[in-house]
This record gives sequence, structure tokens and C-alpha cells, in this order.
Amino acid sequence: MISKLFKSRSVAKPTQPQVPPGRRVYAVGDIHGRADLLDELIGLIEADERERGAAETTLIFLGDIVDRGPASAAVIDRLRALAHARPDRPDVRFLLGNHEEIFLGALDGEPKALRLFCRIGGRETVLSYGMEAAEYERLDYEELVQRLETLVPDEHREFLRKFEDMIVIGDYAFVHAGVRPDTPLDLQRTSDLRWIRDPFLDHRSTLEKTIVHGHTMTDEIERRGHRIGIDTGAYASGRLTALGMEGAETWTLQTGTAIGPKTN
Repeated sequence: MISKLFKSRSVAKPTQPQVPPGRRVYAVGDIHGRADLLDELIGLIEADERERGAAETTLIFLGDIVDRGPASAAVIDRLRALAHARPDRPDVRFLLGNHEEIFLGALDGEPKALRLFCRIGGRETVLSYGMEAAEYERLDYEELVQRLETLVPDEHREFLRKFEDMIVIGDYAFVHAGVRPDTPLDLQRTSDLRWIRDPFLDHRSTLEKTIVHGHTMTDEIERRGHRIGIDTGAYASGRLTALGMEGAETWTLQTGTAIGPKTN
């Protein structure tokens, strides 16, 4: 049943992009309210860090941390804590996904965003803030906005509003959904960075950078010469994935799999 949720696409041979010397990067795919898997994956990353030794490490979350799964509020709490942890923690950065965009719009009372929020997994997000299911079902949109005003802490709103749209490190560009292939990276529209699918996924030629992205679910990490997709559908599959990068080496860490990284 779960396999029906995923798109299947052929995979081409990967290129050999690199991160700068002395740097290490971990990119984490779409969490979608799975605080349990986030905790597990952070443990795997920390163990991997210890084994690999010292480096200037950046941890990048590719967006869509909320909706669908049961614990979006807890995910935000954990990521806020991670971002403000002790100084010897790695640099932690966050990209804004389409689900965060819609959540913020719903919190602002935008009618279109609110309706879409309720259709794409927002119910689970609302319940994660302590609302009972019976109350949620009774509320109209205007009442829901009023309740969200009291349920969602200002700290959560402020945290999400600081998320970035693109991060470039070495030969990699990190985005939530993808890029418009015929547009330079510095001219990309935020709507494409957060929402694009087929024009990016079906592109076959090279791009300015190798794009690391989430947004489109696949059974396993999807590699093409110009992109690496790491949304493995955590909320439904139980597999939350991180892609590690150092020099020209890449490897994967994944919940629900055997202990130890997979080197690619």
C-alpha cells in the first residue's frame, strides 16, 4: 500500500560534486511530523560524526518538517533546541518547504492557505498542539484561525519565518523542491524552490550545481547526474534519510535500516 505513495523514476550515473576541504554536510529529508524518526536520525548523525572525526559540519533540514505525521509541534521544539544547543554542535540551517509556507499562511488567516492546510495534513499538525479531534471537526475556518492563535506559540512562528530558500556549499545547492532548469540559481522564484516538480524532475542536462532536494517521495534516495532527491516518505514509510557529504564522498544514514552508513 505504501508503495503507491511514491513516484518511480529511472536513475542515471551520478557526477562527482564536492564540498570544500575541511567541511562536512548532512542534509535531512522531509520529516513531516515524525519526531520519533527525527530523534533516531539525529542519534545516527551524532554517532557518524564521532566516528569520522573533526570537521566543520553543517546540518541542513530541507523543509516540510510539519503536517501528515502526528508530532509536528514536537518536531519544531526539537529543531529549535538543536539550533540553540551548546556551541560545539554543528551549524544547523533550515529550508522553508511548501508545507511551512502553507502553515504560516494559515496562521495569518489567509483563506486559500487555510483551506489547503486542512487538506494536506494540517489536521495532524493542529492536533499535535493539543486540540482534540472532536473540537477540530466542529470548527469552521474562522474559528480554527482563532484557536491557532492561542495554540501555536509565537516562538514557533518566528522560528519558521527565519527559514531559508536556498543554501549553496561547494558544488551543491540545497533547496526544498527543486529549481527551474532554464533559470540561473540567483534568479530562481521562491514558488519554484518550494513547489516545483516535473520541469525539474524531468530535466536531463547539467545545472550550475548538483541540487539536493526533498519534496517528491521516492522509495530510496534518487540520484541523477544533476540532482539527489532524499525524501523517502518518512511519515508513511518510517524511513527518514540523511545524505552525508565530505570532499567527493557521499553516504546515507536512514532510520529503520541496519546500523551503519551506506557509502555511495
